[in-house]
Amino acid sequence: MNPRRARPLLGTLVEITLSELAPRSDAGCAFEAAFGAAERVHRLMSAHDAASDVSRINRAHPGQAVAVDPWTHRVLEVALEVARITRGLFDPCVAPLLQQAGLLPDFADKPALPWGDYRALQLLGDNSVRKLAPLQLTLDGIAKGFAVDRATEALQAAGVAAGAVNAGGDLRVFGREAQPIHLRHPSCPGRFSFIGRVRDAAIATSGGCLSRKAVAGQELPHIFDPRAKRAFTDTRSASVLSRECVLADALAKTVLLDAARARHALARYRARAFVFEGDAMRRAA
Repeated sequence: MNPRRARPLLGTLVEITLSELAPRSDAGCAFEAAFGAAERVHRLMSAHDAASDVSRINRAHPGQAVAVDPWTHRVLEVALEVARITRGLFDPCVAPLLQQAGLLPDFADKPALPWGDYRALQLLGDNSVRKLAPLQLTLDGIAKGFAVDRATEALQAAGVAAGAVNAGGDLRVFGREAQPIHLRHPSCPGRFSFIGRVRDAAIATSGGCLSRKAVAGQELPHIFDPRAKRAFTDTRSASVLSRECVLADALAKTVLLDAARARHALARYRARAFVFEGDAMRRAA
């Protein structure tokens, strides 16, 4: 039986499976390295932690440079690139909506800011960032996928030749053998559809009914439509298959909100998308 461990991290359960270890590799050290990578992402990018890089950026005044970890800087690069390619369909500046809904804390010394523009965030070459105008960030829509990628790299560096990292449905598999991938039906969580076998790939799923939190007597999804500036309450789900989980995580939100508009981004990153509507699944791109 393949060794498997799980820990609560990133607001979900992170499960790691070791399928093949190189000679003289230590499974315990591999698990600790991978979970350590996920914990580092959680510590740096959680909007629920007042000391995180994200919270420090949110508290900073426009024009003030904020030094961040290289991992945070990299996630911001990817987030802003996807935001530009999708023309704001993926938007890391939806934090004010999440704060107003009670889904995110506001650590700023003032009431929640109005809607900010992601184009007002400037990335500097020394792993610093600067806001050119008031805005509030959240990386919740992309950091989990990045954590899966870094945990995978940690496993490989520790001598794991094949395995999988699953963070609440954000999954990456690696190794010589292709792995079967099944997608969960959003309207019937106990049912799964087989979409094929993949090797060295990642998949992430987003859906309004898949991740909800009770706030003031309401079950609210964690996904907000930046165009309508409201919670996404549709019952469909979208999954994206990509080479990196950070891309699959971000792109799944764009496909969920507007599959036609997301096609350019999917083609740019050579990613594939699947959409569930009721019991039917279709290939989006």
